Amino acid sequence: MASTDLPVVVGLDNGGNSNNATVLDVTGRFLVDQLMETPCQVLEGPQVAVEALARAMDEVLARTGTRRELVRAVGLDTPGPASATGVISSRGSTNFSQPGWRDFDIRGALERRLGLPVVYHNDGNAAALYAHHAYFGDDALNRSSVSAIVGTGLGGGVIERGEVVTGTAGMAGELGHVHIPLYGLLAEGQPVPLCNCGFVGDVESVASLTGIRRNLLPYWSTRFVGHPLAGEEPARAAKQVRSYGVDGDPMALRIFEQQAMALGRLFTIVANFTDPDAYFVGGGVVEAPPAFRDWFLATVREHTSLRTEQEARARFALVPDLDMAGARGVAIAALRALDGRSGGQP
Repeated sequence: MASTDLPVVVGLDNGGNSNNATVLDVTGRFLVDQLMETPCQVLEGPQVAVEALARAMDEVLARTGTRRELVRAVGLDTPGPASATGVISSRGSTNFSQPGWRDFDIRGALERRLGLPVVYHNDGNAAALYAHHAYFGDDALNRSSVSAIVGTGLGGGVIERGEVVTGTAGMAGELGHVHIPLYGLLAEGQPVPLCNCGFVGDVESVASLTGIRRNLLPYWSTRFVGHPLAGEEPARAAKQVRSYGVDGDPMALRIFEQQAMALGRLFTIVANFTDPDAYFVGGGVVEAPPAFRDWFLATVREHTSLRTEQEARARFALVPDLDMAGARGVAIAALRALDGRSGGQP
């Protein structure tokens, strides 16, 4: 932890159980080098959750010895779906399940509570923004990238010249719901995967924890008769697949190979649509020992079809500091909005 007498921005990452906070000074130095988690209280409704975010900010300022009057702006990210300006979907979401969250303007509410400008991104976009700036550094404004974040669902973000591409309704970068070719990806007799969103054969239906539980594990358990996970409760079994994969279990490796193939096919579509400088992969699937995560990333790369010119330029890498990537990403967004180098909410 470090302190500063320089103006700062604060980044607040709202998750399913916790808020994580960080502080970034105007020179681009993060004052927090570890998770700073506090309870998010989203299940207690919007007003309680906004107060919890305010407390998270107060705590990180206290821990870094930063005076509140030095704070010039705040960055906020939450899980989606939400608009580009931080209005939670009218249909609700997994994290914001109570009726009071529907159409709730969480960015505006936090801005009024703090009396400071608040810039908003969804959590996938925030992590993508941090990955981009951390990887490219001073050259970030001249580069483009796409990130796929494998979690309960599949999040991500598209970055062009250092800025998040949000789209007119804030739905750009919803990579999980891009349809991918399934021929050659599915094994013999494997049912077409279904997504919670209602789509058939999108990336999230394969490359996500939900995809493992709902689509992949039920099939592969029938091909590896007597496997220990076959007798487990499905949600619990799905969460254990990664540890089996790390240990080299053949069934788990087939599951992760299919996930990597799905991401490779997604990136192939991306290559023909945005042609980015870099492709980033993050999430629980790569929060593993180096040998496993390197194998997974290499398999993604193997199944990404690029033209010769693209192969000479494209980079594949992991999202760094993933637990802190959301808070750091929105802190970067707040700093850039503050100095007028980017758009965003006032």
